[in-house]
Amino acid sequence: MSVPVANWSYPTAIKFGPGRIVELADHCQAAGITRPLLVTDRGLAELAIVARALDILDAGGLGRALFADIDPNPTEANMEAGTAAFRAGGHDGVVCIGGGSALDLGKMIALMAGQKIPVWDLEDIGDYWTRADASRIAPIIAVPTTAGTGSEVGRAGVLTNSKTHRKKIIFHPKLMPTITICDPELTVGMPRGITAGTGMDALAHCLEAFCSPHYHPMSQGIALEGMRLVLENLPRVHADGSDIEARAHMMSAAMMGAVAFQKGLGAIHALSHPVGAVYNTHHGTTNAVVMPMVLAFNRPAIEARIERAAPYLGIAGGFDGFVARVLALRADLGIPATLSEMGVEPAHLDELTEMALEDPTCAGNPVQMTRENTRALFDACMGVDRGIN
Repeated sequence: MSVPVANWSYPTAIKFGPGRIVELADHCQAAGITRPLLVTDRGLAELAIVARALDILDAGGLGRALFADIDPNPTEANMEAGTAAFRAGGHDGVVCIGGGSALDLGKMIALMAGQKIPVWDLEDIGDYWTRADASRIAPIIAVPTTAGTGSEVGRAGVLTNSKTHRKKIIFHPKLMPTITICDPELTVGMPRGITAGTGMDALAHCLEAFCSPHYHPMSQGIALEGMRLVLENLPRVHADGSDIEARAHMMSAAMMGAVAFQKGLGAIHALSHPVGAVYNTHHGTTNAVVMPMVLAFNRPAIEARIERAAPYLGIAGGFDGFVARVLALRADLGIPATLSEMGVEPAHLDELTEMALEDPTCAGNPVQMTRENTRALFDACMGVDRGIN
């Protein structure tokens, strides 16, 4: 038997449970942070969640500095404004609170505030991360308020180049938050649309990791259980946002997806990244739109694997039953059926195809992505099926 060689990494200290936001100042101090910059998005900045976090930090003698100039798909301009605020305030750590945008941008600020090289030099390619001065990366405390991206247990962040409209994955091992506080009470106020989109993002992470051809049996098992948690609990939290038990399971599933996808992502993300960069669509919702079409695209390579998983997931009918479950879940959540419904225009499909092929996630797809089949896959996602295999 041939034994593969692989590099594996697993998460950080996670403080999980209702009400644990009260521990925020204590965990900052444990991480050596004395002057934190709280990073969040514009929508959360005026809400009680952030006010409470600032009060907790202030009561702990850590001040109440806030940065919230973040776009839904964060750019290097947002990062530069954040690093300027970090330096001007003499901060020594970042507390990022919010969804994937806030968490990713907070990590970028912690990374780049002390660097002298462009952020694009640290793209997740080979050993580019070694170009950073690791001693100048500030410690990070992550507090997710959604259940989708799993950025709270990740070593990377996604940043959109505002000039090229390309999304880039920026990686460094020290971007793993020192401590993550997962308090499901913080997700109770999420709007239904955000609950749906972020939940489908978690499903996409688990699904693509499960289908990835790379060898990582630990992630394989985590991805399978993560899918089960999403399929069972996302309908519950969408129907009743105050269901704290289901909210907790969704927070677990989000982290599990992010842990699992070190095994690989694929065409779902390769398509959604450029669509989000060009059209500023919600990432998780875009993943959900293209998910059934990518399943059909990958069927020759993943059918047997999905059929083995289906009984554990409580799904009858093997691969077809799994696809039917995804379609039914999308419909119940009010997810658009096609990219056309999201405003994507046919005139941009050639450009989006090139961008998808440049995206690093396409390398993890079970079926090799080519210019021809990727363009056909975009057509299918637009509602035009001209054959994708």
